[in-house]
Amino acid sequence: MGTELDKPGYRLSFAAEDIDAVAAHAFLTRAYWCEGIPLALIERAIANSLCIALHADADGEHAGQVGFARVVTDRTTFAYLCDVYVLEDHRGQGLADWMVQSLLAHPDLQGLRRFMLFTRDAHPLYARYGFKPLATPDRGMEVVRPGIYLTAPPPTDA
Repeated sequence: MGTELDKPGYRLSFAAEDIDAVAAHAFLTRAYWCEGIPLALIERAIANSLCIALHADADGEHAGQVGFARVVTDRTTFAYLCDVYVLEDHRGQGLADWMVQSLLAHPDLQGLRRFMLFTRDAHPLYARYGFKPLATPDRGMEVVRPGIYLTAPPPTDA
């Protein structure tokens, strides 16, 4: 698979040099799932994930990265889709759908035993790609720390 996909007015890219961590941070720091997350953590998450960026046409009014998604994966058995967004001014055009479809079609994400995600409000988008509520929720466990980036200092590299 190439690193770029085009649609009139927009471009998708998997290329690391096309992922704008600062742009992703600008959105994610105000997202309900990671409010207040430090830029350094976004940079580290991007470096350790398979990411896709949605860019507006350079000639367009909103040039630059306008959407993003990443997958945390071992590229063999498991993947977790997260941090999916399209900026408000670019919604309603099927761009999130295009971005998710392109990401899920990536060769490194084929044949996985389990692909997970969590969403508060985008269930219909993900259902189109086969995502369903947990078949056996009683088997799942989690540690959840809401507001962690608002209350605790970011971890430092030792």
